[in-house]
Amino acid sequence: MTMDGILFDVDDTLVDTKGAFARALEAVRAEHLPHVPAERDPEILSHWRTDPGGFYSRYTRGEMDHVTQRRHRAALLHETFGAAPVTETSFEAWDALFWGTFERSWTAHDDARAAIDAVLAAGLRVGVVTNAATELQERKLKAAGLGDLPVLVGVDTLGFGKPDPRVFLEGARKLGTEPSRTAYVGDEPTVDALAAHEAGLTGVWLDRAGHRRGPGYGGHARPVSGLSDAALSGALGSGAGQPGTGQPNAAQRAVLRGDPQNPEALRAAGVVVVETLAELPAALGYGTGPATSR
Repeated sequence: MTMDGILFDVDDTLVDTKGAFARALEAVRAEHLPHVPAERDPEILSHWRTDPGGFYSRYTRGEMDHVTQRRHRAALLHETFGAAPVTETSFEAWDALFWGTFERSWTAHDDARAAIDAVLAAGLRVGVVTNAATELQERKLKAAGLGDLPVLVGVDTLGFGKPDPRVFLEGARKLGTEPSRTAYVGDEPTVDALAAHEAGLTGVWLDRAGHRRGPGYGGHARPVSGLSDAALSGALGSGAGQPGTGQPNAAQRAVLRGDPQNPEALRAAGVVVVETLAELPAALGYGTGPATSR
């Protein structure tokens, strides 16, 4: 494959957002859920990252603002773990603790800086496409030591986010590369990698050790063999799949009806799978090694 440019996701791709969420939620649990033992911190983190209420997805579709989706997620978290209800009044203090701790915890993954430098050294263009607001991600990248990366598309650019194919195409347009000669690297297998592939880019799933979301990720607690094509399309996101139909194609159905985090199924659907950013040059063919799809 020939690449002219690479677009990166931010959260849990370049920046260790899982780690930042973990520290923020530990602070929340100690202050607002004191009856929950610290041993359950991984459950709390998994609940937040899987977003079982689908509120972040609603935000990326332009259906609610960022603070509102966070308040709904906080309320569901308290309900799930038997804590006092989150009200509009109590949420102010809750969010000050959560968001303040979260922001102070932003750090880059160990392989992020070297990966960006390798892309630039190869003469490729590089930029960011994200499902968060542009200004927020610019601050996050700067705090993580990656402030030289341009945020080309945020959820506020078009008014909606991934997995809509227009988001990836706008990223390639702003990068100045043809979609077919552009890769998109992200930590979410369907919303990032599979959706980018269906938009005509090379979709790359970064399957970091210990960073997969838990049961319930993407709306599936288990294989979804009984879902209709319409339901599967909703699970992946509108606009992806068979051109002109909004329905998932055969490869997408195979992924979504099985395990949406199954590397072999994703490879069969046309996605490149890597476990670290250091593998990108060989996987995409812009390093000294031969191109592979692992």
